Formats: sequence, C-alpha cells, structure tokens
Amino acid sequence: MFLEFFIWGGWFVTLGTFLSKNLHATEFEKANVFSTQSLGAIIAPFIVGMIADRYFNAERILGVLHLVGAVLMYQMYGATDMSTFYPYVLAYMVLYMPTLALTSSVSFRQLTNPEKQFSAIRIWGTIGWIIAGLVISYFWDAKASEGALKNTFLLSGIASLVLGIFSFALPKTPPVKLDENEKPSFASIIGLDAIKLLKDKNFLIFFVSSVLICIPLAFYYSNANPFLSEIGLENATGKMTIGQASEVLFLLALPIFFTKFGFKKTILVGMLAWVIRYLLFAYGNAGELSFMLLIGIALHGICYDFFFVSGQIYTDSKAGVKYKSAAQGLITLATYGVGQLIGFWVAGYVGDKYKDLKATDLAGFWNHTWVVPAIIAAVVFFIFLALFKDEKVDNANAAH
Repeated sequence: MFLEFFIWGGWFVTLGTFLSKNLHATEFEKANVFSTQSLGAIIAPFIVGMIADRYFNAERILGVLHLVGAVLMYQMYGATDMSTFYPYVLAYMVLYMPTLALTSSVSFRQLTNPEKQFSAIRIWGTIGWIIAGLVISYFWDAKASEGALKNTFLLSGIASLVLGIFSFALPKTPPVKLDENEKPSFASIIGLDAIKLLKDKNFLIFFVSSVLICIPLAFYYSNANPFLSEIGLENATGKMTIGQASEVLFLLALPIFFTKFGFKKTILVGMLAWVIRYLLFAYGNAGELSFMLLIGIALHGICYDFFFVSGQIYTDSKAGVKYKSAAQGLITLATYGVGQLIGFWVAGYVGDKYKDLKATDLAGFWNHTWVVPAIIAAVVFFIFLALFKDEKVDNANAAH
C-alpha cells in the first residue's frame, strides 16, 4: 500500500507544473493528459474483472503491471515534447488504475477480518502519498529547474520497479473459482447490473450529484500545484501533503459525524467544503492571505471523505447483497471515469478561455479559474439539498 500510493503521489501532484514548465503544454493538452486517469478508471474494471479475477493470480498480474509501469515511467522521464509524452502516460494510466483494485483484493483475500483490519493497512497508502510529496518538495520543489522536475518520473519509476518485484513475494491470491453456471458478463463487472438502482429517485439524485461534483474535483487535481507554485507559495508540494494528513483525521471523524447527523447532512458538508475551498483559493494569496490557501488545502479531508467515503457507505446500504460489487463499480465508473473526464475537459476549457489574462494579471487568471468550480459545486449543493429526501441509512459499515 505504501509503495502503491507513493508511486502515484510521486509524479501526479506535480504533473500540471511539469506539463507547463517542461513541455509547454496548452490548457487542452494538459486536460488530455489528466484525462488519462479517467480513461484508465473506465478500462480498469475490464482488466481486473474479466482477466485478473478469472485467469491469473492477483499478485502476479500486479507485479507485471508495475514492472511494465516502471519502463513507461522511464520513457515519460525521457520525453521532451507532448507528442512523445502522451502515448506513454496514456499506456501507463491504463495499466496503473487496475492496480488500485488489485492491491485491495490481495489484502481482502488474506485478512481474517477485512472490515476491521483493512483501514490499518490502507492508511499506509496515504502515508506513502504524503512521503512522496515531502521527498519531491525537499529535493525538487516546483520552483526548481526544468531538469529537476522531470526526476519525479524517475523516482516513481524506481518505486514501481521495487513494487513490481516485491509483488511476486506477496501471498498467493489465485482466481476465485466460479460455479459452472456463473459466468460474469462485462456488463456485470463494470456495474451495469446495478443500473436498476437508478429507478430509486434518491439514488438517482445521489448518482447524478456524484458525477457533477467530480467536475470541480478535476480542477483541484490539474490546477492546484501549478497555482500554488506560480503565485509563489513556498514549498508548494510539501504544503499540499496537509490535504492527505487531513484526510486521515477526517476519515477517523467520519463514523461519528455520520452516526450523529445522518447521510444527507454529511454529504452536504462535503459539498459545501468544495465551495469554500475554491473561494479560499480564488481570493487568497501567497503573502498575508496565505492562511486562506492553507485552509483550502486542509479542507481536502472533508471534501474527499465526507462525500466519497460516505457515498460508498450509502451505495453499499442501497445495493443489497446481490449488487454490492456492481453498485460500487458503477459509482467508481461514474466518478473517477465519466465525472472526472468531463471535469478535466471543463478545466482545460476554462484555462484556455482566460489564458490571455495570465500574461498580464496572474492573480486575476487564477481568481477566474477557481470561481468556476466554486459555482459548479454550489449548484450541485443546492440540487442535492432540494431534491434528495433524507433517509435512514444502515450505517453499520460507517464504523469500519
């Protein structure tokens, strides 16, 4: 888990800055690169569900994917323009996104009580992401030379090589044997079996809100590091790890909040946090108002945990035994796949629309850039507030 997320945090956080500084990418080119994460999320269920779960040991396919990933990382490290960089990053994300599910499935299969034991293992993923950010900020801060910034790919490539080799030493996790009659279709693997849940009006509103809230989320992934670096916030990458630290704290607070206030209020707090965060980014600066930026970063825990984790609990309670996996697959496909794919394109469009302002008024450019996702998040907040009827959610899982 530590290595899995160290690899991702080691290059993805500073990717926007790298694309601008090193490859001089346009806003749309940047959007296309970030969209590879969404394309990977859309293709991932096919690799994991149709291939890994049925034909190969999970730990072996995990090893192979990370070894090939290490080679692709090295190619990204050596790329000097967008035309060579893009095919490698696309191939890498198609191979990396399935490893997120594979690491979890290896864990779940080996644990005696996954509900209680898994969080203690998964937390090392967040620690890995934080350590990667601190390593980058210490050695290759975003203000460093162009040559230094590309070393993030070398760092992640070495970690990918280590994890690739180490994966073969993990406990054997063979495919689950199915009954003769049980042949999962591609539709069931990616969660299409769970589409019937959308007949429930409340679940439909939650589903649409999940897709829409991922549009402002994409702005954060693609713009946060370039924004903090360009306006001159010292040690921007290191300070962004505050977001992951808050994620750990609010993950611990979530069960208490969920039990006390219920699902609807928890989700609304998560949505409101997105609005506040982007307004803080829009009107803060690296000088006397730098505290606004730090609060905006620290809100990541509420933004992420209160919406996505409580959303997973809600989905689990609505799905019933038969459609549990399918429903989670559907929500993952909708958020990380479709929602963020739209989000990265919208972020690219907004950046391109105000690009002329950037040369003359950097603060004005970023103000416009952050106000847009704040408005989108506010609209989603009011849609959910007005249309979603509060209901009791069986929150037995909230404590896990």
